[in-house]
Amino acid sequence: MRSVTRTLFTIGLYQVLAAACAHAQPVTGEIISHIYLPATQEPTAQHLRRLQLPDGFKIEKFASGLGAPRMLAVADDGTVYVTRTEAGDVLMLRDSNGDGKADKQKEVVKQPQVHGIAIHANKMYLATVKAVYVADMHEGGMLGELQTIINDLPIGGQHSNRTIAFGPDGMLYVTVGSPCDMCVPTDQKSATVLRVDPTSGQQTVFASGLRNTLGFGWQPTTKEMWGMDNGMDWLGDVRQGEELNHLVEGATYGWPYAYGAGNPTPQIQASSGANPKLIKQSRTPALLYTAHAAPIQMAFYNALQFPKQYINDAFVAMHGSWAREHPSGYEVVRIRFSNAGEAQSFKPFLRGFLTRSQDGTYAEFGRPTGVAVAKDGALLISDDTHGIIYRISYQGKDR
Repeated sequence: MRSVTRTLFTIGLYQVLAAACAHAQPVTGEIISHIYLPATQEPTAQHLRRLQLPDGFKIEKFASGLGAPRMLAVADDGTVYVTRTEAGDVLMLRDSNGDGKADKQKEVVKQPQVHGIAIHANKMYLATVKAVYVADMHEGGMLGELQTIINDLPIGGQHSNRTIAFGPDGMLYVTVGSPCDMCVPTDQKSATVLRVDPTSGQQTVFASGLRNTLGFGWQPTTKEMWGMDNGMDWLGDVRQGEELNHLVEGATYGWPYAYGAGNPTPQIQASSGANPKLIKQSRTPALLYTAHAAPIQMAFYNALQFPKQYINDAFVAMHGSWAREHPSGYEVVRIRFSNAGEAQSFKPFLRGFLTRSQDGTYAEFGRPTGVAVAKDGALLISDDTHGIIYRISYQGKDR
């Protein structure tokens, strides 16, 4: 599916798909955006042979036929759990004979809209659009009854999927996306990362101005928090780049008033007015990735199977674009960190899910969504479009 959207501006008026800026007045200039979804192909064995990984790495299917698997979590005993938002449940997967493939699968809980998942102190935490739950984990991988921790998260709107993780401080962190692409939200908890006391449920805003930070984690060397924010859509094919942000308590990151290196958002400037004070206060990204690649889950690598240069780096699942003429994403990328724990660059890791034919049309046979490190140090990747969890292992000699 392909279409072109022309958006007219002076310093920026959003006239097309203008739900967020319905009362803006026309001005001049234009931004051209595209809507393009690659065709979908089933991932055959021949397709999988086309996938590109660094030397020494191998990819195979860990589990298939899973519907739409989303976020991944791995328990201390190696059991893999995956949320399925469409099905409204959580699956348990086990590789009991160590051959790199799941041979046991069971539904452990039903919960409509479940998306985020975290395991901490032998308890499982789950997040839906409005609530966060906890349950005891029992022998055999099953769960006790879900108990509600919080039930007043903002309405979902455009970004309703919540992700969760425990920080080094023992607190639960919850991402709350914005209800729209670009607008001034009315709920102060929208477009934030919340810090939640898992015992009392008390919430505080840890960081704000984040349009939709689904992937985040703590760099193992410094214990500092980093997150990948999904950029705005209607700024053309090459803006806004996907942002890697160093997430600091009390900081704001610009949305919706600014993007990138403090660039004012033209649509907001034209409709609601600029906010120069907030723009000046906003932290700029540490790194930028290709616009519209759609980062989802992120995981730092803290195991020993991969070569030592991978340890303490991060992996991000790039789900893939729809608002771009030439698609981006449909891959897994690596974020290189220095020995001091500073983000240095994005590096290709898993590519090849996106193909282009001689007539210039694109097709995909994989949309990476979840990322987790298995107990044996392999990397697990979920694909919510084709119902697969992949396992990437290192077979080389350089450890």
